[in-house]
Amino acid sequence: MLIVNGPNLNRLGKREPDVYGTTTLDEVIALVRARADQLGWEVEAFQSNHEGALIDEIHRGADAGVAGMILNPGALTHYSYALYDAIVSVDVPAVEIHISDISAREDWRRTSVTAPACVAMIAGHGIDGYVEALQLLHDRSQATQQPQKLRVLG
Repeated sequence: MLIVNGPNLNRLGKREPDVYGTTTLDEVIALVRARADQLGWEVEAFQSNHEGALIDEIHRGADAGVAGMILNPGALTHYSYALYDAIVSVDVPAVEIHISDISAREDWRRTSVTAPACVAMIAGHGIDGYVEALQLLHDRSQATQQPQKLRVLG
């Protein structure tokens, strides 16, 4: 399993706490790791502010055989067709997550060009959305008999 966190998510806990909360990215990863440990999955974390690095990591994770992907593309959500292409180019189910409710924000934030490449999108559930995405992918892997290995890249 792969969690990919995009631009500016390294600023969680500092950036607009009224929108994104005060929890840091390291704390989010620790929360996901705790749940993943309960499920018996491995966890690895990756975050980048660079679109190409995120694409490379998606390809690497797929080539390594990850069972699923949790993706918070940040602002790339709204315009990165290259990221969309990367998601559809791999045979890995993905869940897109957003800490805030993008449908209730600025007009330009309301459309996700990457969500159609994903099996689901979770938005507006705060950092709990990460764990919800993990659980959704776990349940899906159980139903499809996919390997139970988690890679968190965030």
